[in-house]
Amino acid sequence: MTKPYARRSSSEWQQIIGDQAESGLSAPQYCEQHQVSYASFSKWRQHFSGTKKPSDSMHSDFIDLSQVPALSGSGRWNITLRLGDGVELRLSRD
Repeated sequence: MTKPYARRSSSEWQQIIGDQAESGLSAPQYCEQHQVSYASFSKWRQHFSGTKKPSDSMHSDFIDLSQVPALSGSGRWNITLRLGDGVELRLSRD
């Protein structure tokens, strides 16, 4: 069963982001261990850094797939990246 959504204050997010930086864990690892939404963590970390990602520019982030929790215990994942002009990159782990 999933934990109910917890609304956190700005100061709580500052503390969480500081704790993660000092923990030695990657952000996804920290969030998983502390039951924190990685999406919310990333948004607040960006907010406190004072930077904004341009939504219409070419931007890529490296995603370490070994940190993605296995869905329903299967350990499998399938990812399709649509690169435009009919080009697709398919990644899977069985």
